[in-house]
Amino acid sequence: MAGAVSIQPDASFIREVMASGGGDLKKCFQCATCSVVCDLSPDDAPFPRQQMIAAQWGLKDQLLCDPAIWLCHNCGTCTTQCPRGARPGDVMGALRRQAIKLYAFPRFMGKLAASPKAMPLLFLVPALVLLAIALWAPKGPATPELEFANVFPIPVLEALYFTVSALAVIGFVAGLMRFVKAMKQCCSAVVFNLPPASAEIVSHERFAQCENNQGLRWGHLLVFWGFLTLAFVGTTVGIGTMAGVLRTPLRMDSTLKILANLAALAALVGCIVLLKVRVGDPAKRAASTYFDWFFLWTLTAVVFTGILSQVLRLAQAAGLMYPVYFVHLVLVLALMLYAPYSKFAHLAYRTVAMASTEPWKPRRRNPRRLTEQEAQHLIDVYF
Repeated sequence: MAGAVSIQPDASFIREVMASGGGDLKKCFQCATCSVVCDLSPDDAPFPRQQMIAAQWGLKDQLLCDPAIWLCHNCGTCTTQCPRGARPGDVMGALRRQAIKLYAFPRFMGKLAASPKAMPLLFLVPALVLLAIALWAPKGPATPELEFANVFPIPVLEALYFTVSALAVIGFVAGLMRFVKAMKQCCSAVVFNLPPASAEIVSHERFAQCENNQGLRWGHLLVFWGFLTLAFVGTTVGIGTMAGVLRTPLRMDSTLKILANLAALAALVGCIVLLKVRVGDPAKRAASTYFDWFFLWTLTAVVFTGILSQVLRLAQAAGLMYPVYFVHLVLVLALMLYAPYSKFAHLAYRTVAMASTEPWKPRRRNPRRLTEQEAQHLIDVYF
């Protein structure tokens, strides 16, 4: 006879999960419909049924080190098919938000980025820094044509943004190290296989396996590759200007400028697709939280103000180009500074989680007939 197991529910964690998007958690009565209908849930470690019962019991330590919460792509199938309206997809999203807060470095940044009350402060800090640069940073001689460098000197901006990028990298690395340590404590046999996981992230292969996620897949792909290209161009131009081999603004017919403009358009289209899907789908709109909207609207505003800044500079609209560019710089700085603590962190945590679970594969679309042993295994897992 199996020995008794003592469980200590974390009531405060249950309340946090319910408050951050998992409000219908208690409706779940463990029918396993969510795991059966999910295109991504593997047969040997199905989700989200196991995570739902663990969340109901407030098993925080067990849940937030579980890579399965990151394997869910929140297509919403489990939520729409749930006979009790427990919204498992929303609960999984809430668990991911709790994980980012738990592993954040420093931790107060995770709490700050997740709080709607702190939003004015999140933008106020970058705004004050950039305002100080505009007012007091030493500037070079004015150019005949209006340039952004006349107000925001390039060397100062490059130093600022490279510093913030370094801080963001430190935040990501420290948070992921905490996550990996927690996973190893939960499962000592965990093994990481990064190349296949990275390939899936780059191609968004798992999005393609979610029948309800096709619109989101193309939106994510455009945003992912658009911002990745913009980051590459920005880094290249930054290093080039500091080394004295490049000068901004770049010519409109230069390869880097063309690449940046194409990437910006792709990212903007991707953001519009994501907004359309999230706003147009009543289920996704109802499931969206401040955590989702803050990231998505900031992304969209970054790209839009960047494109608008260039148009206004080309038009030499002095009264508008500097204010719009200031807003753009504030948004970019906020996006970079809070990347390890916002939904941006999904990219890093999901990659690590997928790398740790590479032997797990989504169930086959056209499954063969199960053997007696496989059928018994599924009965043991689900029931």
